[in-house]
Amino acid sequence: EYCLPWGMAMSCLMTVCLFAGILSTLGNGYVLFMACRQKKKLRPAEIMTMNLAVCDLGISLTGKPFTIVSCFSHRWVFGWNACRWYGFAGFFFGCGSLITLTVVSLDRYFKICHLRYGMWLKRRHAFISLAIIWIYASVWATLPLVGVGNYAPEPFGTSCTLDWWLAHSSVKGQIFVLSMLIFCLLLPTAVIVFSYAKIIAKVKSSAIEVAHFDTRNQNNHSLEIKLTKVAMLICAGFLIAWIPYAVVSMWAAFGEPDSIPIEFSVVPTMLAKSAAMYNPIIYQVINCSFPCSKNKKS
Repeated sequence: EYCLPWGMAMSCLMTVCLFAGILSTLGNGYVLFMACRQKKKLRPAEIMTMNLAVCDLGISLTGKPFTIVSCFSHRWVFGWNACRWYGFAGFFFGCGSLITLTVVSLDRYFKICHLRYGMWLKRRHAFISLAIIWIYASVWATLPLVGVGNYAPEPFGTSCTLDWWLAHSSVKGQIFVLSMLIFCLLLPTAVIVFSYAKIIAKVKSSAIEVAHFDTRNQNNHSLEIKLTKVAMLICAGFLIAWIPYAVVSMWAAFGEPDSIPIEFSVVPTMLAKSAAMYNPIIYQVINCSFPCSKNKKS
């Protein structure tokens, strides 16, 4: 157990978690409610958006209450087994979010950069993608529970995460950390960056190509561009929120973890734990994804 004497940092983290938890629960709950009302009309990209809302809601419901209580107590108060399951839930839904964003970026890439092929993508492909996303997240999140790596308390002691410090103890621990880094962060991020880089390049030269399609296809292309803007903002928000946390975690794994002040390590955690509340705000500001589906033909 950790007993932390610095109340201000814990108060800030508790406030962020409380604020983010309430906004995320209400916002993502509203997104899911609106999606369920028109579930038969949802496009593949909107189905993925619905899945992202499920992940964000899962992060809030399974993690925020435990962190808030622990911050209030200045230590993790729920025991070792609860710590492992807290770490599992956080990583499971977090990995699910990133892989969902990866699938969304590929969907946007095909719809924008390969128009004819993109039109072939249907709802059934979205549901197949959902199955792949959940299997992928389940496998990687379960490995630490069965002895391949582990979950452990974070340095400030009020939440739990992957045991990055295993990299200091053995080659096996280093392989575990590197595998998580590559397959659950770097590879998905690379796909996202590649997809949107190609999209940006394509959009700059697409006016002539789109003009050769009929009016209906032009309208569909315009809608795809709007949906792509939403997806790009969501991906940017996710990466901005989580990359600082990943950098600190990698330093803890392969650098000198004692050189990071505990107070400083709280800042990336606060940023990461607030990520689940951004997406509903983006949906409403852009007012595109679900409202668009109201106006199109099923």
